[in-house]
Amino acid sequence: MLTHLAIRNVVLIEALDLAFGPGLGVLTGETGAGKSILLDALGLVLGNRAETGLVRAGADGASVTATFEFAALPAAVAGPLAEAEVELEPGEPLLIRRTIKADGGSKAFINDQPVGVALLREIAGALVELHGQHDDRGLVNPRGHRLLLDRFCGGDVDGVTAAHAAWADAVTRLSAAKAAIAKASADQDLLLAHLEELTAMQPEEGEEERLALARADMQKGERLADDLQDLRTYWDGSNSALAQLRAAARKLDRIADQHPVLAEALASLDRAVIEAGEAEDSLRRAAEAMEFDPQELENAETRLFELRALARKHDCRVDDLPRVMREMRAALDAIEHGEADVAALEAEVASTRQVYLARAEALHATRVSGALQLDAAVAGELAPLKLDAARFRTAVTLLDEDRWGAGGMDTVEFLIATNPGADFAPLGKIASGGELSRFILALKVALAEKGGAATVIFDEIDRGVGGAVASAIGERLARLAGQGEEGGGQLLAVTHSPQVAARGGTHYMIAKSSEGTVTRTSVALLDSAGRQEEIARMLSGAEITPEARAQADRLLEGV
Repeated sequence: MLTHLAIRNVVLIEALDLAFGPGLGVLTGETGAGKSILLDALGLVLGNRAETGLVRAGADGASVTATFEFAALPAAVAGPLAEAEVELEPGEPLLIRRTIKADGGSKAFINDQPVGVALLREIAGALVELHGQHDDRGLVNPRGHRLLLDRFCGGDVDGVTAAHAAWADAVTRLSAAKAAIAKASADQDLLLAHLEELTAMQPEEGEEERLALARADMQKGERLADDLQDLRTYWDGSNSALAQLRAAARKLDRIADQHPVLAEALASLDRAVIEAGEAEDSLRRAAEAMEFDPQELENAETRLFELRALARKHDCRVDDLPRVMREMRAALDAIEHGEADVAALEAEVASTRQVYLARAEALHATRVSGALQLDAAVAGELAPLKLDAARFRTAVTLLDEDRWGAGGMDTVEFLIATNPGADFAPLGKIASGGELSRFILALKVALAEKGGAATVIFDEIDRGVGGAVASAIGERLARLAGQGEEGGGQLLAVTHSPQVAARGGTHYMIAKSSEGTVTRTSVALLDSAGRQEEIARMLSGAEITPEARAQADRLLEGV
């Protein structure tokens, strides 16, 4: 529930800190005192649009901080916070802060962590439920009526949701299987031709690299062949340089013993012959290694070019051609075996649809029964609220199959007829704002203990009524405030009715004061004497009479 509201520089409020507790809290004050400013300020932390007109004149910016405390964080709040990676320790209060600059721009924070305004709007419904005379959200919005009815009657919505998900998944898989078969069938002749071409080639992963390397080696050998052939003249034949070197060594050998220097020359020449012989062997081996079959080079080039042409045709890498072959075979197999798969999926679609239908029909029956109970509960609240001639009906309407969804096969809408013989119309189309507020109150009473926002606010629900009707409204507001978490619900009511104000467990008075050209709004928490005086003012007007004070005492004592 809302435990604290801190407002800085919002319109006429310079600085205001309010503490709230469980039960019914009432806010009163003269018309124009600034009650709407409090609601606008609270609206900021709930994600409403940040208008620069909300910044107090002369201030650089405005800020509003709201503190909420829970025994356990509602799932509708915990889920979005976790998704947005906003960390909150167990038992830690939830602090929402919104700032506005006077020259435009706003920021939002949850427990001092920056967040988007969309997150505030997402969790707002679980934090505060605001009802005014011209409310176009909450209980008035038909989109929430089915949820409210389900909460009231306790239907198996989760089971229907799970069944719908299983059915939808089966339908999706069936559609995909049919589409795959249709596409494969349309391309069957082309697939067969492509697969035949690929099968003839039998491409292998890594083959392009192997062929390219072999081709490069053979091309290199081709370029070196002539050079090696020229070199052969230096060691082949009787006139080659090597043959002449050997002949010189033989002649020198015959005379080497004639002089020591000749022996040295012979040794050097022998070494040269040996080195030259080794060079001859190396050159011969190189020539043998670089020998190639021109046909082999042509075959390698032809296969490499054909593989690359196939890869371009199928818009893939050469190494991906084996995968393309497998996919083509799988597509052709799908044509052959797909009909059996489709038949199995069609059976699954039928069975999951039947499960969904059974659960949705059971939920529909629960809703119809619950609608009658809700109608009776609301009807019992209308007469005390001076809506004797009005009628309320919860319309549960079956939808066409193409509109069935995770929430079932129904649409739910709250309808009213305010006059005898009048047709029922949507709750949101009611003409009188006062009647609308009282219908909402009747609904809230009927739906009590069925969950909802942690804090409920009624803005001038009692406008245009008085006496017994105002007393009935006050009694019901107090009853609502006693519901909720561990019997400690929280309800705040902005009111002009002394009968409603007397029911408050806490009473805040909103006042406006002027100092020269500066106007300020302030809020005071009233004690017993202050409450008596404020309720007496509400009873008598500008001049508070002894009779008004006595009447105020009687109202307070009668609570």
